[in-house]
Amino acid sequence: MILKETFATLLKNYTKDEQLIASFWREVEAYYGDTLRHYHTLDHLENLLLELTAVKEKIKNWEALLFTLYYHDIIYDASKQNNEDESAHFAVKRMKEIAVPEDLIRLCMEQIVATKSHLASVDQDTNYFTDADLSILGQPWEKYAKYYTNIRLEYQIYPDVQYHSGRKKALTHFLSMDRIFKTDYFYNRFEVRAKENLNRELELYQY
Repeated sequence: MILKETFATLLKNYTKDEQLIASFWREVEAYYGDTLRHYHTLDHLENLLLELTAVKEKIKNWEALLFTLYYHDIIYDASKQNNEDESAHFAVKRMKEIAVPEDLIRLCMEQIVATKSHLASVDQDTNYFTDADLSILGQPWEKYAKYYTNIRLEYQIYPDVQYHSGRKKALTHFLSMDRIFKTDYFYNRFEVRAKENLNRELELYQY
């Protein structure tokens, strides 16, 4: 699996402890493989890795971005509002265990927290990451529809009235942006279709 191999290669830059690397990977696998997850899974990480690999030459700190990728959704509880912060703290703890430099840890933490709002950042690597994280919005309708269906499954603890209200707020947040995608690469690929998809989904809740 490309995800596992890339993770192991990343960690080998900081530790030679094969058992520790294996345990860190099993942990990632367990969190993203939780049965309550339907979209924020290993498939999501794999898609992110593919999208970001395509722009790897534009990334200044590839290793920081990889840590961000693996840990940005490691904590995901649909009933909580602080998942990004908790995921960032989790990442910091693990990175310190293998003596990752402080500047790289700080960058990773900032990138994970940036996925809370997906707003433009002064750090272009962060923009590439948050754009890749939103790339699902610009997929063909069938794939997008599967995405929002899976998001609904993750929030199945909430009744439709409550969920629809929150979902409309999220959709409107993205549609109110001048640009959903901050980098030209992702903007040119996904912006138009993303807005079409978001508006089409939004119509489902107009009643």
